Amino acid sequence: FIFCSYLRFKDTMLLFRYSKLRSSAIGRGVTSAHYFSSTKLSGRNNTQILCSPLQGADSANTLRIASCLSNIHGSSRFSPASFSMAAGNTTEDTSNEKKYEFKAETRQLLDIVTHSLYTDREVFLRELVSNASDACEKLRHLQAANALAANNNEDDVPLEIRITTNEKDQTLTISDTGIGFTKNEMIQNLGTIAASGSKAFVQALKARPEEDTAGITAASQGIIGKFGVGFYSAFMVGDSVHVQSRSAIESGEQPQLWTSTGEGTYNVTELPAETEQPRGSSVIIHLKDEFSEYANENRIKSLLTKYSNFVNFPIYLNDVRMNTVEAVWAMEPNLVSDETHEKFYKFIAKAYDTPLTHLHFRADAPLEVKALFYVPSFHSEKHGMGRMQPGVSLYCRKVLIESSSPDILPDWLRFVKGVVDSEDLPLSISREKAQDASLIRKLRRVLTRKLISHFATMARKDPETYKFEFFKEYGYFLKEGICNDFEFQDQLSKLLYFETSKTMNEELSSFDEYVSRCKPDQKEIYYLCAPSREIALESPYLEAFEKSDREVIFVYTGIDEFVMTNLSKFQDRAIVSAEKSDLDILSKKDDEIAEDKAADSSKHAGVLNEIESKEFCEWFKLTMKEKVHKVKVTNRLGNSPAIITDHESGALRQMMRMVDTSQQGAQGQSIPKQTVEVNPAHPIIYGLNEIRKSQPALAEACAAQIFDNCLVAAGLLDDGRSMLPRLNELLLSVLKGAAAEVKDDKNVPETVKSES
Repeated sequence: FIFCSYLRFKDTMLLFRYSKLRSSAIGRGVTSAHYFSSTKLSGRNNTQILCSPLQGADSANTLRIASCLSNIHGSSRFSPASFSMAAGNTTEDTSNEKKYEFKAETRQLLDIVTHSLYTDREVFLRELVSNASDACEKLRHLQAANALAANNNEDDVPLEIRITTNEKDQTLTISDTGIGFTKNEMIQNLGTIAASGSKAFVQALKARPEEDTAGITAASQGIIGKFGVGFYSAFMVGDSVHVQSRSAIESGEQPQLWTSTGEGTYNVTELPAETEQPRGSSVIIHLKDEFSEYANENRIKSLLTKYSNFVNFPIYLNDVRMNTVEAVWAMEPNLVSDETHEKFYKFIAKAYDTPLTHLHFRADAPLEVKALFYVPSFHSEKHGMGRMQPGVSLYCRKVLIESSSPDILPDWLRFVKGVVDSEDLPLSISREKAQDASLIRKLRRVLTRKLISHFATMARKDPETYKFEFFKEYGYFLKEGICNDFEFQDQLSKLLYFETSKTMNEELSSFDEYVSRCKPDQKEIYYLCAPSREIALESPYLEAFEKSDREVIFVYTGIDEFVMTNLSKFQDRAIVSAEKSDLDILSKKDDEIAEDKAADSSKHAGVLNEIESKEFCEWFKLTMKEKVHKVKVTNRLGNSPAIITDHESGALRQMMRMVDTSQQGAQGQSIPKQTVEVNPAHPIIYGLNEIRKSQPALAEACAAQIFDNCLVAAGLLDDGRSMLPRLNELLLSVLKGAAAEVKDDKNVPETVKSES
């Protein structure tokens, strides 16, 4: 009895030990007695639960626990046999984890590939021609490596692609003389969606270390396909597709015929003996009625020219060679003649002019690219033809991916025509768009820097062509880039050219040249906006700069002034409008000379002294209180009576009026109150001060006209017709005064006249 009690005590302790190990998994009370005596065990397999901590335990202890449970519950459910079985399957059962493979509904997947993958149905021809090119490329590599059987008697057959249209039968046939298919290859490649034979071919080449590295590289660069879905694009336009093929490797095998309607099944059989099939493959598409256009020769010709004009092998359409233009961008830049560039430019740009300049280069960061850019001799936007589309197309291995791509260059470079080709470009599965957006942004930065550097080199080496041809035609686009592309503002600012107050008529100067002529104490760059050079030279705002012998840049359009505002600085020099008040442009010596002249002049008639100037300013402000908020005296003027300063841009105001859709006209954009600076030494100001008390009505009319004249000089007067009634009144006053003088002269006796 004592011995049996001892054994049961040991068993209880053992059960308690393992109960504690499993308490977290079972989530109940914690003693072995409570747990194992309970008959309300959950529906879970408790044997398996208990076995989990025993995976590393001694097998004898495992069997012993089983015996204890069997004794307590009196059930075979906890027999040693069941415990042993559960312990043996612990890895699978306890983890509740199994690895499964994804399954696909083949019919639905094929429907997605053929009807939802591509944006435009016409790309099916690009995909099938690319497949044909890959077949030829594979065979070319095997021939070069002497990897074909010696008894192959078709080595003299040229590698080419032939396309035949049949409008009567509504069929389109794409044939190649490439590597062809065996029966097994048809099943493996055409019968398996997303199984890329081209990708497998390249991987097999790279896995052979004994092969020639240069040959492998050339072959892999010539292979286009990688996704294994392009072939099924034929079902977008075809009711059924037949593929007949003879393998170049297994020359003894009978030609095979693969047929399918694209509904989930296909058939493979030997090609009938009466049907001739040379080496390679022929894809025959039986077109749907609504897509019969693809049996038309001219339609197929346009698609070949658009998408596949630069593939490596000859393409014949109804026995006529199509791809006669070489991919110039793939050539060595120093081996391409100007004549070749001109011919290629006219082809890709659909132009008839000669390019102004071109940039042909290769880069390897952020990925390997070949690029060829052309600048036409003119652009169409200036002729009212609307905004141009981007002019650069994206290619991958000489096959068009995206025509007129908006992502390759920034919008302000839309005047550039050309090609960018990358063999490493990550593409979407439809091969219609680059996939890695961040990589494309990096590529765009690289290409943009290259073009800006090319323009800078052109300006340095051939300044006449740059200034009077390139910049005259495309300066607007560079200015647009400064306003929109802040990343390249500094580089673009060095490409801008303007007329200045010290240049001869139509002579242009850059910011760098302007800075080189500045006086040592000049810390700012000044500009003046005017409709023309003649008006700028007559502007009252220029007078102070002429006094101080400082150069002013002339800008003539609203976008020019917008550029200056956006730049704000050039080489740490602030860019400031000449119409700004409190400009520190007169030196101390100039100020002293001006003050002395004013003091000397004030002793004589014709100049307002300090008290008179103060009173005049107060009167002028009161008279024009609806339009003026401040009036002060200035010494910056010489030949002009007054100006307004710190006002809004006249050119930008005109631009805002052009885009205003409120239909309120000038009333919708009222001019705010202005700051007026008057010249106390000007005869008009002095005369107005003389009559402002004796003839208040005439003085008010003159003050209003002076203010409007200031608005005209600043380019802020929206409609000059508002001045006409006042001008007529002033003319009438002048004529009345002149008539009175004539009358007085007639009333004077002749003796008095002779004495006088």
